[in-house]
Amino acid sequence: MRKGFTLVELSIVLVIIGLLLGGVLKGKSMIDNAKLKRVKSDVDGIVAATYGYQDKYGYLPGDDPQDRVTELGATGCTGGNGNGLFGGGEYACAWQELIGAGFMSGDASQTDENLVAKTSPYGGNYLFRYGTRGNRNGNYIQVENVPSDKIKSLDDKYDDGVYDTGDIQANGDYPATPVNRTMYWYSF
Repeated sequence: MRKGFTLVELSIVLVIIGLLLGGVLKGKSMIDNAKLKRVKSDVDGIVAATYGYQDKYGYLPGDDPQDRVTELGATGCTGGNGNGLFGGGEYACAWQELIGAGFMSGDASQTDENLVAKTSPYGGNYLFRYGTRGNRNGNYIQVENVPSDKIKSLDDKYDDGVYDTGDIQANGDYPATPVNRTMYWYSF
C-alpha cells in the first residue's frame, strides 16, 4: 500500500489555502479603505471645527487676535494678527484654540505643533497652512506621509485627479509605484 495524499485531499488543502489568502487580501483592502475614509472624515471634522470656532469667536483659530490663554487654556496664544490667513506663529495656536474651545480633543496647553496636531492614519500630522500650491493660493490642511496612490484616490473622488491643480494636491505626481507624499487640501 502506498502512503501519500490523494488528489481530493490535495484539492481540499489548496481550496483552504486559497480561501485564507483571499480573506487576508480582502482584510488588507478593507483596512486601506477605512484609512482613506478616515482621512476624508478627519479633514471634514477639522474644517467643521474651524468654521465652528470662526462662528463663535469671529476669527480663524490661531489667527484670533484675542488673548485666549485664560479662557481656553491655549498656552502661549496671546493673539494672532486677524488677517484670515494661517501664519507661522499661528499654527500650534490653531490646534490649541480648537481644543480649548471644545471643538477638538487634545491638550490645549501643548505648545509644540507636532504634538498638539491631530495625527492621520498614515502616521503624519494634519497641519494648518497658508500658501500657493499649483494653481491655488489660500489656507489649506497639510497631511504628511500619505501614500501617493491614496492621495490620487481622494483627488479622483473629490477633486480633479491632477496632483498640482484643484482643491486636493500633492507635492509630486502620482507614480505607478506608490511613494509617500504630502497632501494639501484647500478647504477654507
